[in-house]
Amino acid sequence: METIHIQTKSKDYPLFIGNGIRHDANSFINSLGKNYSSYLIITDSAVENLYLQDVVNGLKTDNVFTHIVPSGEQAKSIDHYYECLTKALESGLDRKSCIIALGGGVVGDLAGFVAATYMRGIAFIQMPTTLLAHDSSVGGKVAINHPLGKNMIGAFYQPDAVIYDVETLQSLNDTEWRSGFAEVIKHALIWDEQLFNEVRNIRSIEQLKQSDLISILKRAINVKAEIVAKDEKESNIRSYLNFGHTLGHAIEAELGYGKISHGEAVAIGMIFAMKLSERHYQIDLNIDAYETWFQSLGFQTTVPANLTAEKLIDTMKKDKKAAHGKIKMILIKKIGKVEAVSFEEAALHQFLKNEIERKMENA
Repeated sequence: METIHIQTKSKDYPLFIGNGIRHDANSFINSLGKNYSSYLIITDSAVENLYLQDVVNGLKTDNVFTHIVPSGEQAKSIDHYYECLTKALESGLDRKSCIIALGGGVVGDLAGFVAATYMRGIAFIQMPTTLLAHDSSVGGKVAINHPLGKNMIGAFYQPDAVIYDVETLQSLNDTEWRSGFAEVIKHALIWDEQLFNEVRNIRSIEQLKQSDLISILKRAINVKAEIVAKDEKESNIRSYLNFGHTLGHAIEAELGYGKISHGEAVAIGMIFAMKLSERHYQIDLNIDAYETWFQSLGFQTTVPANLTAEKLIDTMKKDKKAAHGKIKMILIKKIGKVEAVSFEEAALHQFLKNEIERKMENA
């Protein structure tokens, strides 16, 4: 077991990472010195049968309540958020209670937003069970979705701790491994060349499963931690973490949440951002090599055929980062060097349209 210290302007907290540590949750929580009065574990229907009882047993107290939401992005709705609040009230949670988010990024976002708003904010702990959640469990972004946009209703609200049992990753299917690895690749590209050199030779999901996961995850989490320490509320460099996400979120929204995994949509977004970067900076990023690598991992690298540039741009305009009629994209000059660039809608629309048409011609 190892500990990573997450430091932000509003709060510092530990991230514990290791194998099998869910069974000893009480020890890690006691080390925080918080003396919580009760717990509400929010998890989903997939994780419930796998790990919920382990965590309940590991808490070593009778003051534990549980609430199950559906598995998948649909759980991040206003209705499920309301049901979680109802469960908290029915369970008699007070201001000394703690909500535990047991699951992937969806559960973490939902449970964190419940904690941020229940009684104007109570404690919560992230217990991620997916590879993707190495990113979402750190940094305090919590939210639910609206039909018109992803993560449009939310807050910045830091957990008291993250307890990351990497043993739980072994129950993931290949789609979930692939989704999480996209965020690892993102962290490497925007910030950490050494991490990139460590992951660039992973050419299959099976190879990823056999890799030194704790080493890779520590480096990826440290990227997130370094950026959040410098910019907790995305006034500057935290926006770099959105590399690939502006188009990626639009693809998710237009296809319908759950039709494509978050990481797979982001992978398409990263390739597009690289192509836009080549044009904007007049450089050669050797994108063919990236596309070949992504495809070897099972990623789609082009916009799904049933989506149009018009629809995607319209959704991108509603992104939280859009402002003054311009769409902000994170571009890359080289590994570890990125920046935010705002584009006029018409120019970005034409470039995206050309890319979609070019791929259709070559199909």
